[in-house]
Amino acid sequence: MTPAKERPLRILVAKPGLDGHDRGAKIIARALRDAGFEVIYTGLHQTPEMIVAAAVQEDVDAIGLSIMSGAHMTLFPAVVELLKEKGASDIVVFGGGIIPQDDVPRLKEKGTAEVFLPGSPTQAIIEWIRANIRPRAAAA
Repeated sequence: MTPAKERPLRILVAKPGLDGHDRGAKIIARALRDAGFEVIYTGLHQTPEMIVAAAVQEDVDAIGLSIMSGAHMTLFPAVVELLKEKGASDIVVFGGGIIPQDDVPRLKEKGTAEVFLPGSPTQAIIEWIRANIRPRAAAA
């Protein structure tokens, strides 16, 4: 690999918890892929432990969480904390779904980098990723 060319960003898209609605996550995953990112989609009913294990194994740069069940105040911070425990706190966590505007500042205080509310254009998510996510340093 030539040093002049950065590798594509690797983004893990995950559906934590018992939320069974994945249409939005699939739309985001496809939009990110079409924008040139490498995307790993974990599927439905993922625990925070499963999400973090996949993120570490796949050496991703960021995790995009999609949730509609209302458990975002528990599940998003759990993913952030598990990343810290695994020494992978440089993996950026962002998310979206059915999340009340009032919860956004609290999620950010707990380590979620950005929250996209219903109706957010996929282009806005892509632009935010391009502006805020960098490839992680290669593991030694």
